[in-house]
Amino acid sequence: MRKEALLYEKLPGNLTHCYLCSHQCKIAEEKFGFCGVRQNIKGTLYTHVYAGVIAAHTDPVEKKPLYRFLPGTSSFSIATIGCNFHCSFCQNFKISQASLRDGSFDYGERLLPEDVVRLALENHCKSISYTYTEPTIFFEYALDIAKIAKSQGLFNIFVTNGYMTKPCLEMIRPYLDAANVDLKFFKDTSYKKICAGSLKPVLDSIRLMHELGILIKIFPGIFPAFIRIINL
Repeated sequence: MRKEALLYEKLPGNLTHCYLCSHQCKIAEEKFGFCGVRQNIKGTLYTHVYAGVIAAHTDPVEKKPLYRFLPGTSSFSIATIGCNFHCSFCQNFKISQASLRDGSFDYGERLLPEDVVRLALENHCKSISYTYTEPTIFFEYALDIAKIAKSQGLFNIFVTNGYMTKPCLEMIRPYLDAANVDLKFFKDTSYKKICAGSLKPVLDSIRLMHELGILIKIFPGIFPAFIRIINL
């Protein structure tokens, strides 16, 4: 389902500047951003994955994994296609690396935000997790779900690579309760070579989440690294 994107600006010459994630793509007309799901159509940026669920499961919250956060409860977990990293080792590459550039990929099942919340409640979940692929990429969808979920007493969780911008985190903050940030490396060269990203924006996101009061888990539990980050 196509929907006008958030967090972008229009530039001269029908260009768009997306500042949702740290790639900060400047996208020419009819072209896609790095993620392969956000497209400039006649000078307006659209997301193509709104309400297009490619994976939905009820998981133990410990599978996210989160420690001492709603222990023993279930989390309704969803994803759309797309990612802002190109990690060579991704276990979910068939959906995370799927792109709409060729127009042939199956979007998945259409579930509006209220449908996701309803399914979470029907399955006796205490939270909704935005996971499996990168939730930043389906931010508009996640944000609308999170708002409804919060009003219904549900918690919201991001399982993320942390490669989002400050405006993105500030917008989701009133509704986001916890985040598992996959800090993949402590070398910028490794991020560039293996993920097509960089380290500093991830560290900046972790610091900002901490400042905003979002509960953070850094996968795979490297606590000394967490102490280093928040004290830099």
